[in-house]
Formats: sequence, structure tokens, C-alpha cells
Amino acid sequence: MIGYYTNYIYEEYRYLIVPFMVWFCIQAFKVVYDLVKTKKFNFKRILGAGGMPSSHSAVVTSLAAMLGKDYGLDSGIFALSVIFAFVVMYDAAGIRRAAGKQAKLLNKIVETPGLTGIQVTEKLVEVLGHSPTQVFVGAMIGILVGIIF
Repeated sequence: MIGYYTNYIYEEYRYLIVPFMVWFCIQAFKVVYDLVKTKKFNFKRILGAGGMPSSHSAVVTSLAAMLGKDYGLDSGIFALSVIFAFVVMYDAAGIRRAAGKQAKLLNKIVETPGLTGIQVTEKLVEVLGHSPTQVFVGAMIGILVGIIF
């Protein structure tokens, strides 16, 4: 009986469950990778942006792949999901990455002694976006997961 309800819930909500699980697994990977690399636990990595691979790309491409598989590559919902995926990936690799570079430069300017009289209580977030490689790898993971599930 439990198997029936579990299968029912999965089938009804799989367009939410699978992308969420892809996001969670990638973010967990980033936390573990950061822990191994720095020997420090950084909880901000679970919700933070940036890093390899792009969970943003994986989420939207897994959804697009699932919709394409279920409704056809010529369906309107697949077209919508692909356009949505491209917008998200462009934002991740383009706009947010540029904002991160600007934040890094502004942090250096503010930290330079005698250059500004501005006192800042917190640094700007520098890791906002992704490199094109991070976006591509995230997209490939998302497509594979979407096809499998």
C-alpha cells in the first residue's frame, strides 16, 4: 500500500521532485567538495550561487528534458521550458557573472587603505554566477537526469 502512494506522489509531482532533487544533490556535492578542499564547513554553499556545476542549469534542463520526453519535442510546453532554460542559463553565465566580477572589484577598492573614506560592514557577494563551462556541465547533468527520470 505504501508503494502505491509513493508511486502516485512521484507520478503526480515528478516535475517538481526531480528538479528539486537535482538541485539538492548538486548543492550537497558543492558543500562536500568545499569541505574537502578548505577543511571548513560552509553552510552558505548549500544555498549559495556559483561553482561547478551550475545547479540552475541542471534544474531547468532536467525539467525541459522531462517535458520533451513526455509531451514531445514539438509541444508548446517543451518550447516554453527550453526558452526558460536558455534565459536562466544566460543569466547565470552572463549577467550574474558580470555582477560578481564587479562586486570583486568594488570589494578591492573599498579595502584599499586611504583610497576611499567609505566604511563597509560587509563585503559584496562575489560568487554570483557561473562560467560557461559550469553552465554546460550543469545542463548536461540536467538533460541526463531528465531523460532517465
